[in-house]
Amino acid sequence: MRRRIPWIVVAVMVLTAILSGCGSKDATSIVKDLDKVMGKMESYQASGTMTLHTGQQPLNYKVEVWYQKPKFYRIALTNEKRDITQIVLRNDDGVFVLTPSLNKSYRFQSDWPDNQGQVYLYQTLVQSIQMDNSRQFATDKDAYVFDVMAGNYQNGSFARQKIWLSKDDYAPKQVQVTDTNNNLMVEVNFDSFDFGKKFDANAFDMARNMGKTADESGQASGQTDVQPSASPSDEGAMAPAADDAKNPDGQAAEETLSVVEPDPDALPQGVSLKDTKDVQLGEESGFMLRYTGTYDFTITERVPKAETVMGQEGMVLDLGFTVGLLTGDTTKTLTWTYGGVEYRLTTNDLPQEDMVRAAQSMVDASGK
Repeated sequence: MRRRIPWIVVAVMVLTAILSGCGSKDATSIVKDLDKVMGKMESYQASGTMTLHTGQQPLNYKVEVWYQKPKFYRIALTNEKRDITQIVLRNDDGVFVLTPSLNKSYRFQSDWPDNQGQVYLYQTLVQSIQMDNSRQFATDKDAYVFDVMAGNYQNGSFARQKIWLSKDDYAPKQVQVTDTNNNLMVEVNFDSFDFGKKFDANAFDMARNMGKTADESGQASGQTDVQPSASPSDEGAMAPAADDAKNPDGQAAEETLSVVEPDPDALPQGVSLKDTKDVQLGEESGFMLRYTGTYDFTITERVPKAETVMGQEGMVLDLGFTVGLLTGDTTKTLTWTYGGVEYRLTTNDLPQEDMVRAAQSMVDASGK
């Protein structure tokens, strides 16, 4: 004889099933929603903290991202410990790396970041979720959590990433990127993320981001500082260089050059410093460091006098604290600037991943 389940138990089971289905989303439905979000997205502004775990000590940066459809980007990366802010800017004129306080700017001939992922860009995070059909999915309080492959990052040591998206509007809340051994490499915690941000017409103009006047830039007149539309927290974000960064004549102060070496622990096993010598690099004097062993490479360092240097066409690499330009085929050169100093790492055999690691290890020593 079969036992009959009391009607109250049946009612509870049915109600539980209904409630559990209400408002719940699975990975497939969220991916479809993200496709709609990307299709409608015109702009956004994000801010947060990025931590690089690629060296002996974590490096913390404040990061602010502005995006305006279809291809305007402004990323401000601030090392508060060194009080250095660099801006990566893309507009109709190209891709620029700016150090406004030192009146230094570099221009790259590149389509960055169309085919190169950046951990702090919403487009990169969404594409990583969409492209990984083996994505893992979970929920965490007020966020949806995706565990996916690390996408199209240029750093070959990046293997996987966890992405937290707000349940309210799919805005990013946190990102953690790990290597093949599950070691944390990069972490981004977003403090704010605003879709549909309204920017001033000149928000992505190179001269305005450098804090120049119309006479200095030779461009159309207008205000000399650039702000997104009316947000008190944004005030001063794009103001001209502070007085203490200028000499008595009002010109940008020159960076004092001192030798900066990669952290020995960041170098491949069997590689060591051979020598360091003074060199003449064009019109400027500088230093050259030669490394030998398992791999051979040189690093040159100088303070360029030219305000804007036209970079060759190449691959833009994400170094975390800024971007660098990788050029050459047989002989490769990675060029980046930090604090007004230009660094060039040239090699015939050092792997790209090790070039990036060496560059990243030099940041904490920069400016000492």
